Amino acid sequence: MTDTVTVVGGGLAGSEAAWALAERGVQVRLHEMRPGTQTAAHRTDRLAEIVCSNSFKSVDLTNAHGLLKAELRALGSVLLPCADETRVPGGTALVVDRELFSQAVHQRITAHPNITLIREEVAQLPSPGVVATGPLTAERLTQAMVKRLGSSALAFYDAIAPIVAAESLDRTRLYALSRYGKGEGDDYLNAPMDAATYQQFIRALIEADQFQGHPFDEVPYFEGCLPVEEMARRGPDTLRFGPMKPVGLADPETGREPYAVVQLRREDRTGQMWNLVGFQTRLRIPEQQRVFRTIPGLESAEFLRYGSIHRNTYLNSPVSLGPGLTARDDDQLFFAGQITGVEGYTESLGTGLLAGINLARRLQGLPLAVPPPTTMLGGLYRYLRDADPEHFQPMNANFGLLDPLPGKLKKDRKKELLVERAQADLAAWLKQSGIVFGTKATARAHHRGTEDTEESLTH
Repeated sequence: MTDTVTVVGGGLAGSEAAWALAERGVQVRLHEMRPGTQTAAHRTDRLAEIVCSNSFKSVDLTNAHGLLKAELRALGSVLLPCADETRVPGGTALVVDRELFSQAVHQRITAHPNITLIREEVAQLPSPGVVATGPLTAERLTQAMVKRLGSSALAFYDAIAPIVAAESLDRTRLYALSRYGKGEGDDYLNAPMDAATYQQFIRALIEADQFQGHPFDEVPYFEGCLPVEEMARRGPDTLRFGPMKPVGLADPETGREPYAVVQLRREDRTGQMWNLVGFQTRLRIPEQQRVFRTIPGLESAEFLRYGSIHRNTYLNSPVSLGPGLTARDDDQLFFAGQITGVEGYTESLGTGLLAGINLARRLQGLPLAVPPPTTMLGGLYRYLRDADPEHFQPMNANFGLLDPLPGKLKKDRKKELLVERAQADLAAWLKQSGIVFGTKATARAHHRGTEDTEESLTH
């Protein structure tokens, strides 16, 4: 095993990767460019400083984020026990005091005898190593990634449309058809609108409340991916001649083209997730729910991912990365966190944790270990590997990532069965792959965090 590896980035993913490696006896040089090189978002020089929400979302096992947390605890996460220790009231959500959280992580990581924290900016991709630099990656390292992975590997602007669950759609109000009949017939679903419905929808968009982000999120809109509400403000027919254009989408039953149409594109192979085509938005989440549920067939839509537009740097992982999120030309160079195209705190630290585990395995001559796609972490990794590169956008944890269950089930029962299968399959995979906690300290932290989670679920 090599003496030392490099982890670039001291955020959530980088901290988890460094800990997972150090716990397995690897000497880690953890590079964090702050405070020498600051970002537009951070205020301190501490590791794992969170700059947006202070919530890690639900701990309820029947919630996708709760299931993911349970899986990461089983893998030996160090950040989740830190979150437990600094938790503040938030119902079933794991909400933390952000100052105390980053202090706890910083103290734990820097106290590890196998981790050396280095305060300097990294300009080259390391090997063996993990790159976990997040959406605010420094310019020199960004250019190194472009040079190594190709100019089409990186996106710098996140324009995300909402994704809804297939089972929540009213198919009686939708029809399957690709424009002009091109492509497979069930690649797209169409929600037709008459003139009155369209005009009401435009008014609702214009009047809806927008999210006001951080200054570093304020990016000039590209004409090719304007927010849907901005298009509505440009004139009553702008959307009807844009993403809601009905041309080539005549209703198969009547043969007539609707006044306007909302297209939904299949997001996954099994058709569990559907993307609202061209509906990138800055509307607040409650407003997205209210306005988009006025679309015919979406009255009861369950949102698996909400739309957003903000500054981001992320890799087109299906094209750029190999198995386990490695560089295609170097199986000892891993990428983790938001740079890989995951959305959310728990998703980011999960990819960091698995990157650390897998780099340690590589150094020992062992094969990569990625959980099966029946688990939440495995489903997320499958998405990053198999998503359509032409339409690839960041993804958060949701039940649509998992292999579907046979038969028709009630929603609550379906989630219970998905969780039961995920936990059983994760346990079998852990045993088969031989993944164990590095030290007794990690095991104790995991056990304490699990007890806290179980207690929260029973109250």
